[in-house]
Amino acid sequence: MKEIKNMETERLLLKPISKSDASFILELYNSETFIKFIGDKKIRSLEDAEKYITEKFLPQLERLGYGNYLIVRKSDEKKIGAVGIFEREGLDVQDIGFSFLDEFQGKGYGFESASKLLEIAFTDFNLNGISAITSKENIASQNLIKKLGLKYLKTIQLPNEDVELLYYELLKTNA
Repeated sequence: MKEIKNMETERLLLKPISKSDASFILELYNSETFIKFIGDKKIRSLEDAEKYITEKFLPQLERLGYGNYLIVRKSDEKKIGAVGIFEREGLDVQDIGFSFLDEFQGKGYGFESASKLLEIAFTDFNLNGISAITSKENIASQNLIKKLGLKYLKTIQLPNEDVELLYYELLKTNA
């Protein structure tokens, strides 16, 4: 198993998601914005959230040493969102994704956490590229992806999905 470490920015702590974060995942994944722009993951109970973490997040964290990170605000230890680098079926390049509780959007936390994770992805995780996908309607996500330096390349559809997504990419040589 690879070593999985915490990361820190000026205002935030990024900690690998664990089963103990199930109540936060339940809240985040049922927030209005998450369902609207990312989708309904059908997490309706604490048990559903624990299962999702155990089946979706922990295997990648254990295998690769990176994955989904809980974002905690240092000033009050409030859990505010999640940011991660994911292997996704249908994508050749690892995908960065982020989500926040509605009240913490638009405060710069997305850029702060995702830019730290990108930096680590290219140095510590030795990735050669990062992609990002988002819906055409999610303007805030598109703006953040562009601010992070990813370039729009095309529209795509993931396997078994009928939604067309915008696909962005950043290669290590450009980072």
